[in-house]
Amino acid sequence: MRPHPRRSRRVIVLLVLAGLLAGCTGGDPADRAVPTVSGSPDAGVDGRRAPSDATGGTLRLVTAQVDSLDPQRSYLPAVWNLMRLYTRTLVTYSSEPGSTEQLVPDLATDLGTTPDGGRTWTFTLRPGATFETGRPITSRDVKYGIERSFAVDVLTGGPKLALDLLDPDSLYAGPYQDESPDRLGLGSIATPDDATITFTLSRADPDFPFILALPLGSPVPAENDTGAAYQDDPVSSGPYAITSVDPVTGIVLDRNPAWTQDSDPVRTALPDRVVVRTGLTGLDRDQALLAGSADADLSGTGVQEATTARTDADEGLADRVDDVTTGSVRLLALPTTVAPMTSPDCRAAVAAAVDRADVQDALGGAGDAVRTSVLWPRSLPGGPDDADPAADLDAARQSLAACGQPDGFATTMAVPDVPTSRDVADRLVAQLARVGIQVTVAPLDPTTYYTAGIGSPQAIADGQYGMLLATWTSDLPTPASFLVPLVDSRSISQQPGNSNYGLLADPAVDALVDAAVASDDVSAWAAVADAALATHAVVPLAENRVQLLAGQRLHNGVVMLPWTGYDAATAGVGGG
Repeated sequence: MRPHPRRSRRVIVLLVLAGLLAGCTGGDPADRAVPTVSGSPDAGVDGRRAPSDATGGTLRLVTAQVDSLDPQRSYLPAVWNLMRLYTRTLVTYSSEPGSTEQLVPDLATDLGTTPDGGRTWTFTLRPGATFETGRPITSRDVKYGIERSFAVDVLTGGPKLALDLLDPDSLYAGPYQDESPDRLGLGSIATPDDATITFTLSRADPDFPFILALPLGSPVPAENDTGAAYQDDPVSSGPYAITSVDPVTGIVLDRNPAWTQDSDPVRTALPDRVVVRTGLTGLDRDQALLAGSADADLSGTGVQEATTARTDADEGLADRVDDVTTGSVRLLALPTTVAPMTSPDCRAAVAAAVDRADVQDALGGAGDAVRTSVLWPRSLPGGPDDADPAADLDAARQSLAACGQPDGFATTMAVPDVPTSRDVADRLVAQLARVGIQVTVAPLDPTTYYTAGIGSPQAIADGQYGMLLATWTSDLPTPASFLVPLVDSRSISQQPGNSNYGLLADPAVDALVDAAVASDDVSAWAAVADAALATHAVVPLAENRVQLLAGQRLHNGVVMLPWTGYDAATAGVGGG
């Protein structure tokens, strides 16, 4: 690993971690007496929980598994949140309460300029930003970092959103096979000088800056790149550097002495140290928050059912809860290539017979899910009105008659073989039986459900799945990111991982998508959502919601909607 002013303290760090772990068990009376900062329910949603600009102390975080600490390899929002501490990007998500789904400049001086409606993007780097080594960050470092995403033979995992936009013919294989002298041979990215970077996309994409806000857009110094091993010691461009990684005790980040506040308009860098305990179960994470040995849970999954019951009954705990919807929409897809779902009227019959209140109950009630009848996450502004219709059995029977199946029909529903999905499927089976639609449930392996299962059009055809129970979450908090993969026919892929689950190929919907891309107007995207909904190829059911529990010492708790967790970049512990 590279020399670092804090690395000699590894033994001390491990002793500190051991103490923190002991605190989680409640063995230390001092930990059981951690003072609780003031707050109120949902204080971190539209405001800042326990505001403080005090520096110092150790921010103690918990999470589940970490897939990779390499910014080009992680595909977990919890890890993307953590990476805000040691990676920077041209633009990033705002830390301002109520605006966290909006972009702000980070390494760049602005949000980028485009002279042609989103096909060409140019950014100018702000002065003063450096790596932890002290070397200034240049446009070539940003380009090299993005190029690493193309090395799919070396770097597994991570989003590949930029590949098709920057190399639609898959001609570039990444820097490790790049024979140019500086290994910067991707022609769609130009770096005419140290401060300027220009991207020429294969098609106009107004959402491209949101892609660059993901860690995949962070700079990597080529001289320190160790390929697949880079995740063991990534070079920091942020206010903290990773100084210790241990599979048992977790991750330790200390201040990066090369970082300066005047070069970074986003991060506050309040704590002296950040400790992340990883691989914990949901109950273990909840217990750490309740016991005072953790300040925030990065996972974004919220507290467990048992903990929710406790927070509901304890006013002091309720004041530490932020209730948010997650953007994960549960839906019933009706593949248009599988009979009788080839008939719009048969699909309409299914949509009319669905009882969303019953589905919500199966998902745990209003505390765990919000009913939705629109193809639009609640956190996105400007969406269609949600009428929240009840089941209409008469309308369902009329649609069955119109599709030539007055007595109903038989079909098969694919579901991931996990308890919650099975419960929802059982409710839907009973609802549809009321109008004569007989559904056989086919439980599929949850580990391959969205790839080799319903993510494969061939598997859908082979299984004759007329219904698919799915959960859809977009990578970016934009209407295009939510709708295009789900309803645009040009998104249908025969390779595993297709997300147009309804296999919707409607020229009218595609035309509306093109119009929305050209206008970049949210009302145009709302028209796409309405038109896709009218095909009944995808029937929205409910959006997941979670309760985030702030730790007793957490200051500046701001809920980041893109990550569904408290912002790691601005959190503090009041100097304690």
